[in-house]
Amino acid sequence: MDDSYVPPPGRSIDIELGGQEVITIDLDNLDPNPEDVLDLLKDGQCKMSVWTKLAGEYWRRGYLDAAEKIANSAIESFQTNGSSESPQPVYTLLANLQIAHARKAPKMILTNARQDIMTKEKPKEHYHREAAQYLNIGERVGAESGEGVGGTLAFLTRGIQQLATRSMDDALRSFEGVLAEKPTNVVALLGKARILYARRNYKESLKLFQDILRYNPQCIPDPRIGIGLCLWAMDHKAKAKAAWERSLEVNPSEWAAQLLLGIETINGSKGDQVSESEKTYAIHTGTKYIEQAFKANQKSAAAANALCGIFLAKGNYNMALKLAERTIQFADTLSLLTEGYIRAGRVSHAKGDVEQATSFYMSAVEGQPKHVVAAIGMAQMQMQNDEMAAAIHTLDTLIQAPNPQRSLAATVMLASLRAYPRPGVSSSDLAQEKDRAKGLYERVTKGLEIEETRANGGRLNATLQMISDDVDMHAEIARLWQEESLDRMSKALKDALKISEGNDQVDPRLLNNLAALQHLEGHLAEARSMYEGALTGLAGLIPDVTEGMSTSILYNLGRVYEDQGEENLAKDAYEKLVSRHPEYVDAKVRQAHMLAKLNLHNDAHELLKQCLASQNGNLDLRAFYTHFLIQSNSHKVAKDFVFATLKEFDKHDVYSLCACSAIMYHQARESREATPKAIDERKRNFQRAAEFYEKALQLDPLCAFAAQGLAIITAEDALGTLGGAMPSGTSSASEEGQKRVLNAREALDVFAKVRESIHDGSVYLNMGHCHYARDEFDRAIESYETASVRFYNGQNVPVLLCLCRSWYAKATKDQSLLAMDNALRYAQMALHIQPNDKAIVYNIAMIQQKAAEMLNAVPPAKRTLKDLQRVLDQASHAQKLFTSLANDKSPMVPYSREIADERRKYGDNVLRRGNEALAVQKQFEAEAQARLEAARTKRQEERERQEALERVRIEKQRLEAEKITEDRRIAREQAVEWTREVRMESDEEKERKPKKTRKPKAEGVSGDEAEPKKKRRGKLKKTASEQGDEDQAVFSEDEDMEKPAKKRTTKKRVVRDEDDEEAAGPRKKQFKSKAMLSDTDDEM
Repeated sequence: MDDSYVPPPGRSIDIELGGQEVITIDLDNLDPNPEDVLDLLKDGQCKMSVWTKLAGEYWRRGYLDAAEKIANSAIESFQTNGSSESPQPVYTLLANLQIAHARKAPKMILTNARQDIMTKEKPKEHYHREAAQYLNIGERVGAESGEGVGGTLAFLTRGIQQLATRSMDDALRSFEGVLAEKPTNVVALLGKARILYARRNYKESLKLFQDILRYNPQCIPDPRIGIGLCLWAMDHKAKAKAAWERSLEVNPSEWAAQLLLGIETINGSKGDQVSESEKTYAIHTGTKYIEQAFKANQKSAAAANALCGIFLAKGNYNMALKLAERTIQFADTLSLLTEGYIRAGRVSHAKGDVEQATSFYMSAVEGQPKHVVAAIGMAQMQMQNDEMAAAIHTLDTLIQAPNPQRSLAATVMLASLRAYPRPGVSSSDLAQEKDRAKGLYERVTKGLEIEETRANGGRLNATLQMISDDVDMHAEIARLWQEESLDRMSKALKDALKISEGNDQVDPRLLNNLAALQHLEGHLAEARSMYEGALTGLAGLIPDVTEGMSTSILYNLGRVYEDQGEENLAKDAYEKLVSRHPEYVDAKVRQAHMLAKLNLHNDAHELLKQCLASQNGNLDLRAFYTHFLIQSNSHKVAKDFVFATLKEFDKHDVYSLCACSAIMYHQARESREATPKAIDERKRNFQRAAEFYEKALQLDPLCAFAAQGLAIITAEDALGTLGGAMPSGTSSASEEGQKRVLNAREALDVFAKVRESIHDGSVYLNMGHCHYARDEFDRAIESYETASVRFYNGQNVPVLLCLCRSWYAKATKDQSLLAMDNALRYAQMALHIQPNDKAIVYNIAMIQQKAAEMLNAVPPAKRTLKDLQRVLDQASHAQKLFTSLANDKSPMVPYSREIADERRKYGDNVLRRGNEALAVQKQFEAEAQARLEAARTKRQEERERQEALERVRIEKQRLEAEKITEDRRIAREQAVEWTREVRMESDEEKERKPKKTRKPKAEGVSGDEAEPKKKRRGKLKKTASEQGDEDQAVFSEDEDMEKPAKKRTTKKRVVRDEDDEEAAGPRKKQFKSKAMLSDTDDEM
């Protein structure tokens, strides 16, 4: 029973005193003090129903203590008077009163509450225990009195008590027991609906709430509240709001509807599409709703929790803390209790009371370890207490199995904590922590991308937008990836720069780092602009801070000038750096490099010697000097210098190891001596080169240059045939081919990994070579295309010739004219870049001749006359090229003149066969065209024939339909005519019927007359049957079989049809009941 129920007015109850006097009590104007009423009840020795009715009225008016006093007095009065009436209903009423008390009692009492102190209140558990005792006493009394232990009221009370104590299964059994006897019991339906809602069975719960509303539209509590909650849970938000608005309209004082509408209105104001005026109005309206709800029921934990959030946002921390403590003490669900602890923790945190906030957050986490806000709050308190490991554990527990929570905010916090170096953490553990941080940040970025996709161009919610716009997060991601992936680092820095530009607060260091990445990727104009912007941004900073930053940025800017070809600007930048810092060797190294490009090797060498004199142990400087020596073709000096680096400074220097391997591989590959000693030396150098590469990979498993060097050694079989270890004559061609394919496969695996690290066309070129060696021409073409377009802008002749070769091999293998055309196109592109290269001219002539030869051999069905004519024209052009090449008088040509002349002679045969193929192709295409026209004509004729048949069929169907319609119309007209004739004959018979004299009743019916009546009755049935057979086209079989339902007391004569008279024989009279005629007429 709900306390807010207000009974209708105009009700009263009569109490008899001594059988003479009757006192009427107006139930609408009850005195809060029940003493007078108690005296009347005791004096009148009223029935139990009167006591309970008055107690119930006091309960409904909110006078719980008075109602309880009346109920207890009823028990005492009945015990004193020795009444035989069972007091079980009173005990049930007392149980309900205890449940009503429990609704207003706190669930738990905070002993350390600071604002909402309730130490003098009794908890809900006390009242529930009292209710259970009263129910048990009532059942015992009922059993002793012989009335039984239960009843509808007892079952409902027991179910309500079990529902209040969260004994869902027992409560459901109690309510279903009531519904089994009375399926429309509203209280039982309400209880069952609430249980189903708590179990998330929203569909069935909604159905029950709707049934309740249909059975009792004025039901209190309003089922519209439950309908709205179910609809909201089923994502029908608009319908849910409409249900709550209707509830508030019907019951203006209903606090639950006001609370729900207030929360919905405030949440709706948080949308991105809401204007500021609409947002202000929504917040004001929602706050008003929530305040009214809390005023109507100040013991509602949900209302207190909602209002606490409003006061917390306003900064009224004392009132917010009081409401949070009210939420904690009156919460009857775990989720609401956790919300109360979290709000109390937030208030304490805002007030600076870290200890109290930690206590509240700890209580929230203990109740719900997977609650996101509670875990984040707890982690923040642990961080403030410098307990980083504990904070990591708290957040890790939140997002790890079982039941991992997908919170991007918690994930970002955990990733940042793991990336942050902590005291007492070893370098290996720190590396593992950084790897975990990378994985967490990767999860965050993917989550943001998914949310942005869902937003479909719209703005994310406030929390996600704050995470997405966090510059420090993106900068930290860039730092984590700077040693492993420049692409990911670049993406993170670009995101950070985009956000900082939107905030008009660009950090010069951010611009410098992003410019360096743009520089590495070859985007020189963008890098230059960013470097210059970074230098400009230093103007407003402190000089002590800007000195080091300006030096680095100016050096990087000089590098960009240098790469852009702005030699003078680069020279000025380096001179400024050297003038400021004379020992800045990086600037001097760049000056030496610029001098070397101008072939001023001696000047460059002098600068590098100066650098080495000042910083001889600088490994970067020694690496550049090694490169300088190799580029100067001083391989022997470079070899000695790099061995000195490995021996004297760092034997584990990866660059020196790779340089040593490259030098030794170059020397071995360029060695052409065929003596046994030279072959052994060559083999030994190849082996040592491989060993140095392998050692470099051991020291740095991610060294892409070493990996590519080993892959080249594998692909070229440098340790086998190329190295002289296995002469080619010792193995068959098939074995060599298989070995070549296997080596290429192994090399490809390495190149595929190297490709992720080295942004250079040589990797793709090497991959193309491996695919070509494996006869995978399509993949070879793909690799060559990537190298040509991405790195060489289509201007690298060797790559173009590799593409030409691959397309030519594919065309020969697949007999594809399209592939041959592509091969010709790439050869012509190479010739356009190097017009004097006669080897390319020879290749073009060869491709043109091969295309004609290939198309001549193709069946006519797989070629066209146009293509055949085109390739024959190209073959004619090839003849001219071969003639020119064969007659070339140059002393050195990159081809054989004899082979060119043989190709010219072979071309004559190709052209002759081509002319024959032209004639055959023309005849074939003419015949194919004729067959096509004949088939087209035949299809057209067949289509016309089918259309004619279809028209005939449709016309036939139309005529049949018209005939059926006409037949039905005639049948209806005949039925109407027959009906009219039968009625006319019946009317004429009635007019001819003679009037009979009425015999006295005393005379009765003689035995002679009774017999003929029986015979006539039998004859009548027969006649009716015969008539039914005649008229079966008009009347249905069911109509023929109908019999009169009433006993016939009179008979009337009817005139039979002549057909009936013939069928009846010599009999002259025939009778038919009036009931029979009446039924038949109605059916007609």
